[in-house]
Amino acid sequence: MGSSWWWHGRAAAAAAAAVACWVWLAAAAAVGVEAIGANWGTQASHPLAPDTVVQMLKDNGFDKVKLFDAGEDTMSALRKSGLEVMVGIPNDMLAAMASSMAAANKWVDQNVSNYLNDGVKIRYVAVGNEPFLETYNGSFLQTTFPAIRNIQSALVKAGLGSQVRVTCPLNADVYQSSTSKPSDGDFRTDIHDLMLTIVKFLSDTGGAFTVNIYPFISLYSDSNFPVDYAFFDGAASPIVDGSATYTNMFDANYDTLIWALKKNGFGNLPVIVGEIGWPTDGDMNANIQMAQHFNQGFLTHIATGRGTPMRPGPVDAYLFSLIDEDEKSIQPGNFERHWGIFTYDGLPKYQLNLGQSHGLLKAKNVKYLERKWCVLKPSIGLTDPRLSDSISYACSLADCTSLGYKTSCGGLDTRSNISYAFNSYYQKNDQDDVACGFSNLATITGQDPSTGTCRFGIMIEVDSAFSWKLQHVRSSNLLMLLLVLLQLCLSFS
Repeated sequence: MGSSWWWHGRAAAAAAAAVACWVWLAAAAAVGVEAIGANWGTQASHPLAPDTVVQMLKDNGFDKVKLFDAGEDTMSALRKSGLEVMVGIPNDMLAAMASSMAAANKWVDQNVSNYLNDGVKIRYVAVGNEPFLETYNGSFLQTTFPAIRNIQSALVKAGLGSQVRVTCPLNADVYQSSTSKPSDGDFRTDIHDLMLTIVKFLSDTGGAFTVNIYPFISLYSDSNFPVDYAFFDGAASPIVDGSATYTNMFDANYDTLIWALKKNGFGNLPVIVGEIGWPTDGDMNANIQMAQHFNQGFLTHIATGRGTPMRPGPVDAYLFSLIDEDEKSIQPGNFERHWGIFTYDGLPKYQLNLGQSHGLLKAKNVKYLERKWCVLKPSIGLTDPRLSDSISYACSLADCTSLGYKTSCGGLDTRSNISYAFNSYYQKNDQDDVACGFSNLATITGQDPSTGTCRFGIMIEVDSAFSWKLQHVRSSNLLMLLLVLLQLCLSFS
């Protein structure tokens, strides 16, 4: 599939990236730099084959990977890869891990010991994922620490207590500053005692504090947030905190955590940046240029090895994320499905240097379905009463997050917007003819409707004989048929 459209209008960004690459390489050569990692999420309708993803990680210079679960295919693909692994336990498993030592022992046996013995380089177990988010309304307050404690005990029982460490990825909202100064940082008042319990346990057992820091979310949430402060150019009005000066949000946020740890007696606890990145679509501030600017700026910033004013030295970090995921919840915002530095099919969205002598390399051996798209029939008028329900149906079951104000497809006309929705549903259902019906409003075409920055995708092949999405389409149609037959039977009774 041709991809020239993808680079349309990006010459300036590519030139800037090239300069940043050389800066990164020069800085990285001069000092010892902590290896960069990537978050590998799998909430996708048609995920790339795990072996393909592992090769892509290695080709692009990643040395470590963070997972959100312990999927068998994913873990198996990491065997003998040399990649350091942080394997995750989802929040919905915390209660089981907290209430049953037997469950914790079984999980460690199946998902740590088993794969370590088979050549997977597991270094951390991430117990939960941002369990104390205020939006969870305290759902995991009672189970997170007991789960951490039981998993640690299970690791010790398995003889892995000094080889594999526990951690708990937390959102940066677990700490705060009463002012804009990092030195006023402390843990959130409603969870202060719980945080100290967890922090002490991590300190005692050789674990690490993992935090997710997102300048983009601050910009998204607050229209008055200074844009320059999100980036690393030094152009923002500085925040002066004693002898320290902060010109970017990352350093200030990171040091707010360091101050919170220090004033509670844990100033030397290792810190991992579990997630940091910038989305490319789904919001007016989520685009290719800003994502490249932020991520390359962050990489260049940490490549100096200077760290932050309160924590000098290398920064241990995982970019968020590796690949777009079209099934992530969009409750936080439409941008949630667009954090990847690669598209769903493994194409680099922009150039980024990770310390290699080259930019990002695309995934290898990706196979696509046929070059065909589902679009609105030219003969259908825009006032057709069937359109509204059809569009709603397509977008509710597929992905329309690239449509909207100042998004990648924000410049489409009305007909093209409708076609985008239809095609998204059609591709997600493996180009099945049934999925391009829409009450006879749509038709299949071999002419690519992509324009400028708006890509009408073609779905990739999956290993299974047919997608579960296709089963859903046919099940829905079967259900409709049964309902019609039932109605007919009732009318004759």
